[in-house]
Amino acid sequence: MSERATYAGFNQDTHGITTLGRLVLDAWLFGILPREEDCAGWDLQRMQQLMDQVNRHWDQYGNLPSNLPPELRERHTELYAWATSRARDRGWDPELDDDE
Repeated sequence: MSERATYAGFNQDTHGITTLGRLVLDAWLFGILPREEDCAGWDLQRMQQLMDQVNRHWDQYGNLPSNLPPELRERHTELYAWATSRARDRGWDPELDDDE
């Protein structure tokens, strides 16, 4: 994404398991964004601000899903299981780099 480019949004992302796609998933996880907001049309600066917010949440848990409280850990498991299944249906291969 160049400085003037915008993110297509999670729903239009190639498969959603990209760096920006995972950022949106984590923003949903922590309740930073409502599930209806997929960041379509957001520019690099706005995505960076979201990343800063998400990182502050992850820092509280040592950046490990296993350190999340039970309700967040369950939501993380469900959200990432859904996203992984969706990505595979869209042709995602976990053996490739996440942005390929």
